[in-house]
Amino acid sequence: MGNQIEDVPDISAEWYREVTALALHTPEWVRDAAAVATDAVPVILFALLVFGWWRARRGDDRTMALALLAPVAVVTAYLASEGVKSVLQLRRPCWDLTDVVTAAACPPYGDWSLPSNHATFAAAAAVGLVALWRGVVAVVAPVIALLEAFSRVFVGAHYPHDVAAGLLFGGLIALVVLLALRSPATALVSAMRRRPALATLVATGRPSAPPRGR
Repeated sequence: MGNQIEDVPDISAEWYREVTALALHTPEWVRDAAAVATDAVPVILFALLVFGWWRARRGDDRTMALALLAPVAVVTAYLASEGVKSVLQLRRPCWDLTDVVTAAACPPYGDWSLPSNHATFAAAAAVGLVALWRGVVAVVAPVIALLEAFSRVFVGAHYPHDVAAGLLFGGLIALVVLLALRSPATALVSAMRRRPALATLVATGRPSAPPRGR
């Protein structure tokens, strides 16, 4: 059986009540949109990673290696988060704070609270996108991850410390995976690009234009 509410930091429980109260005083369409968006954001982030892979097919070996590793880092972070949740078995706020009205349905018993899988996924995806892109996406991706974390509290699914742990957990695991496997993955991409049967996964098949002479 999961740990009881006495294990929850007082400040986290207080912030949870304040954020869910704020949600309750927003228009109904805002609450409905938040309930949909909180589950849609991971799908959007993963779609951006897939597009990043497609875009990297014209890039150098290192860029393609990062594009292949980014989803691996996200899945690794998610599985690790799920494993930690299963060990800790910390309770959801909406299971115990029955006087709080939430914008989304409370997850069923057994779907534990810490760390937040959504926040973990979002942070890991943001790290992968920052490694892949420059400019707007590299700025927007971390913002999306933070908004996703906030939305989990807003809809009533998590305490603030659950999502904070998820952000740190996902970001650190993704960073470790990318740094640890970048070199071997780059060598693998280079080898794959020399084999026609595998090149379609990592390149368009078009040779890069030679540099123009001065």
